Amino acid sequence: MTGVSLTDRDVINCAFCKDAPCNMACDKTEPADIIRSVRFKNEKTAAYRLGKVSPCTECDAPCERACVRSGMVPVRKIVTGVCEVVYPSLETDRPEDECRLETELCGVRLENPFLLSSSVVASTYDMCARAFEAGWAGACFKTICSFDIHECSPRFSAVKGPDGSIAGFKNIEQLSDHSVEENMEIFRRLKADYPSKVIIASIMGKDDAEWESLSRLCEENGADVIELNFSCPNMADEGLGSDIGQIPELVERFTRCARRGAKIPILAKLTPNVASMAPAAEAAVRGGADGIAAINTIKSITGVNPHTYVAAPAVHGMSAFGGYSGNAVKPIALRFIAELGSNPVLKGKHISGMGGVENWCDALEFILLGAGSVQVTTAVMQYGYRIIDDLKSGLNLYLKEKGLNSISELTGASLESLSPTTDPLERDTVVFPKFIREKCIGCGRCVISCADGGHQALTLNENRIPVLNGNKCVGCHLCVLVCPQNAVIPGRKRIVKKV
Repeated sequence: MTGVSLTDRDVINCAFCKDAPCNMACDKTEPADIIRSVRFKNEKTAAYRLGKVSPCTECDAPCERACVRSGMVPVRKIVTGVCEVVYPSLETDRPEDECRLETELCGVRLENPFLLSSSVVASTYDMCARAFEAGWAGACFKTICSFDIHECSPRFSAVKGPDGSIAGFKNIEQLSDHSVEENMEIFRRLKADYPSKVIIASIMGKDDAEWESLSRLCEENGADVIELNFSCPNMADEGLGSDIGQIPELVERFTRCARRGAKIPILAKLTPNVASMAPAAEAAVRGGADGIAAINTIKSITGVNPHTYVAAPAVHGMSAFGGYSGNAVKPIALRFIAELGSNPVLKGKHISGMGGVENWCDALEFILLGAGSVQVTTAVMQYGYRIIDDLKSGLNLYLKEKGLNSISELTGASLESLSPTTDPLERDTVVFPKFIREKCIGCGRCVISCADGGHQALTLNENRIPVLNGNKCVGCHLCVLVCPQNAVIPGRKRIVKKV
């Protein structure tokens, strides 16, 4: 070990280029791919690719000179860190194949659990074909309808993090602007060219007859699964999209209509713009749904221009509530997936989870709470179909490390330890924070937060070292969360004396 370490700060400035110049400048490895794996929590797979000895040894780093942000991305440090820090921590051999990832969706075989969700990322033949070539198991095609779709411009806005990456994403986009006939032709071509890939047809009808007829058409033209869009928040007319998903009676009614039209599996895609998803989910099952897809986007406003007073995105001086997605919504999505996964009425029904998945760790959380497949959009919009490489290899390696043969062995594994309320939680111990002195830089952020947002249990001594007052500490762990150096971790426990 040389003391080289890997942190998010090392990769924060990488632009994740197309045809990355750093790759072209390096004749030993592909540094852009290594950096991307580190960014997407897949540094172990990167270590397998590199080996124990860094290819950067005695190299004058042409990759760093070629970088579009020259001087800002420490390529050699990242690659060397993967070799010298990550590689020695590897505990198993690299998986030889992806058999562990194979699963099923209501009896339909999936090569892996990763699907494109119904959106712009799965809206043409070419886009789906490129995604399939990249390694995605299937695609939920952008919602098919007979409505006259005429989109506005611009139609996206975002909440960004300090590094400029998108944390939360808002769209005011609607459904497929292709005709039903055009979309059926796309289905036929995709199924002919990619027979092993799964085509999920998202549909939205305007009445009973149309829900039934669209369902029938999609099955006849090659769809493997149908997803009923009861959740789009951006429909111009009332009584569509999320308006349906908020009324269980309509969910049941239109699910039953779609069921009359097709024999293939049906998923009901539900809205998170409700207090509880259970009533709509149970109604969908009564109507004949084989599973649930969740969540769709959350109605939102991402910001208001302080000069024009118009919310984003501004369309000729006007804006609208729109659907919020991206990694920022993952905690809300996980809550709904857990609600569905623990519902006895849904036992045995497939849950296709989505909402903020960027890396394989995110996907794993959905699986642990009950999802049998995982859908992705916003991360693809940011980084491209190529993220499937790290999604698959990261999850595959994790499964091998755990000695598991399939994701089904993990599906719902976290539900038993989860309660919808805090009532059953143990309250008789305090877990003190532990300070890692060699990491601490003496910034005092923990002290400030404890004083102004906690229980005044921390002070800085004359050497700018945090000192804990155990008589005041209640173990809330605010200090653990705010430390910019990750120098505070959970420590020893103390039994609380009951009065």
